[in-house]
Amino acid sequence: MPIFNLVSPYQPSGDQPLAIEHLSNSIMQGNQYQTLLGVTGSGKTYTMAKVIEKTRKPTLIMTHNKTLAAQLYSEFKSFFPHNHVEYFISYYDYYQPEAYLPRQDLFIEKDSSVNQELERLRLSTTANLLSHEDVIVVASVSANYGLGSPEDYRSIVQKLSVGEEYRQKELLLRLVDMGYKRNDDYFDRGDFRVSGDVIDIYPAYSAEEALRIEFFGDEIEEIYAFDSLTNEKGEQEKEVTIYSANQFIVSKEKLAIAVKSIEEELAQRLAYYQKEDRMTEYNRIKQRTEFDLEMLEATGMCKGIENYSRHLTGKAIGETPYSMQDYFATMHDDYLVIVDESHVSLPQFRGMYAGDRSRKEVLVDHGFRLPSALDNRPLMFDEYISKAPHFLFVSATPAPLELELSSTIAHQIVRPTGLLDSPIEVIDSSYQVENLYDRMKKVIAREERVLITVLTKKMAEELTTYYNDLGLRAKYMHSDLDAIERNQVIRSLRLGEFDILIGINLLREGLDLPEVSLVAILDADKEGFLRSETALIQTAGRAARNVNGHALMYAKRVTRSMKATIDITTARREKQIEYNTKHNITPTTTLRELDTDLKVEDVGQLYNKQNSLDKMPKAERQNLVKELKAKMLLAAKSLEFEEAARLRDEIAKIKKL
Repeated sequence: MPIFNLVSPYQPSGDQPLAIEHLSNSIMQGNQYQTLLGVTGSGKTYTMAKVIEKTRKPTLIMTHNKTLAAQLYSEFKSFFPHNHVEYFISYYDYYQPEAYLPRQDLFIEKDSSVNQELERLRLSTTANLLSHEDVIVVASVSANYGLGSPEDYRSIVQKLSVGEEYRQKELLLRLVDMGYKRNDDYFDRGDFRVSGDVIDIYPAYSAEEALRIEFFGDEIEEIYAFDSLTNEKGEQEKEVTIYSANQFIVSKEKLAIAVKSIEEELAQRLAYYQKEDRMTEYNRIKQRTEFDLEMLEATGMCKGIENYSRHLTGKAIGETPYSMQDYFATMHDDYLVIVDESHVSLPQFRGMYAGDRSRKEVLVDHGFRLPSALDNRPLMFDEYISKAPHFLFVSATPAPLELELSSTIAHQIVRPTGLLDSPIEVIDSSYQVENLYDRMKKVIAREERVLITVLTKKMAEELTTYYNDLGLRAKYMHSDLDAIERNQVIRSLRLGEFDILIGINLLREGLDLPEVSLVAILDADKEGFLRSETALIQTAGRAARNVNGHALMYAKRVTRSMKATIDITTARREKQIEYNTKHNITPTTTLRELDTDLKVEDVGQLYNKQNSLDKMPKAERQNLVKELKAKMLLAAKSLEFEEAARLRDEIAKIKKL
């Protein structure tokens, strides 16, 4: 069994020891489902880490959005510095799936921007899953989408050993078959270059180090890593294994079988359209598929290759596609799936299949895709929830589904910091905006922050303008802001660049904001999704990380959801106060450090050296590329992917010159 070494200055306290023991014992006894019900700020992430250490099982941690995934990845990297902690989310900075609108006769071409660093992290995940046992993967919903066969991915590798003989030409052809490209000018991930008896290979999943293979005739004389930027020599290796540069790579034999299978499906589809006298669709699918087949036969790849995944993997029609869990199962008989914020994540996983299916059925019916594209899909919920041998659901407000499935439910109500659930105060909503203004001024004077939840985007924007006109510093956040902008807003709030954040339902789950001491819920009596018991508990919990935490509910009446929230909060506070009194604990705010040195220097400063890039000498442009690439890697390591993407685009512009 793998060994996981948890590194942390903390020891389990409060309800953590009992929760860790109960959950670990349940998993080791073979139970499939268990739940951790932990209030905000009770150290659920630390409990999860201790369960992994104690059960010694490779673990897939899933959550419903990239922001939470990035936060979890950072925390688990620090908890397990000596183990393989990986990050697997969608590698698109921007993604517009292909779609067809029949009423308008409008085809929307797939449009996307791939973040190379995220793509590297995905490849690093699959490579390490098939190479090591002590693996923890933090993933978003992307892990439920179809991938290539793990067996094919594991079989298409190239092992190189010092002292062994390899014909250079055959090795280079093998690298091409694995998806690598020859590039002697600008050496980058997924490239190889040749200089006499030396072959440099930059594995697609490597962060900074490339491999140098030195030959004497046909015999490998030396293998060592080197820094791709500085060319500095690293550790020598006796043997290395290189994995393919793409997760949909298959062997030549399987590719030939797949091509034949696609041709057969195309013939059937053409016969169908001809019989139905739908010649527009006939010509459309014929042209598109034949072009894809030509690309597959020539290069082993084509645009939208995932739509042919059933043929490439040899799956039957309707059969469950491969996903991240299959990569775990290939190497590990027993593994654990942790679903963070399960009350939100599981419903999102449930809805993925239907949305994907409805869009693709239109594409298939109108001749833009073969019917096999329907098998390139996310897992159905029943497939997902039964696939892993062990699940741990984690939430402050687990849904009935999690509680019904679970053999063990561990409660984590007492916080190690001694902090109490925020007291809830109900205030008449007749003058809620004016009353809140007076309450906020006191909080801001203590240099603490405020969260306000409203019901509509328009109100969020107008309330922001109103408070700014009164001299306060407020910003709004709603779904019109993309993920990058939301992350920047949250970071600015923590840095104190403004004091009040106003939103709708984006403020509820998983935001670690210890600077926030006041949460205000406007129109709390408007019963519904945004003012349900779960939503109110989650929202009020945003202030529970601060010793001065307080929640305000503005309402004309006390609804069932409000009463349930107040009752649950009161019961939790009583238990927490009793524990603090018994153990002589004084509640204190524990501030999570915010890395203020992660922002990368503005690229524009580098361009002041020359007024125009096209006049810059080639050697200087190459040095500039190296500078920018180093900064891009630093930004990516710090999970500042938007900055890394911007730097990547600047590098691409310079390379075109």
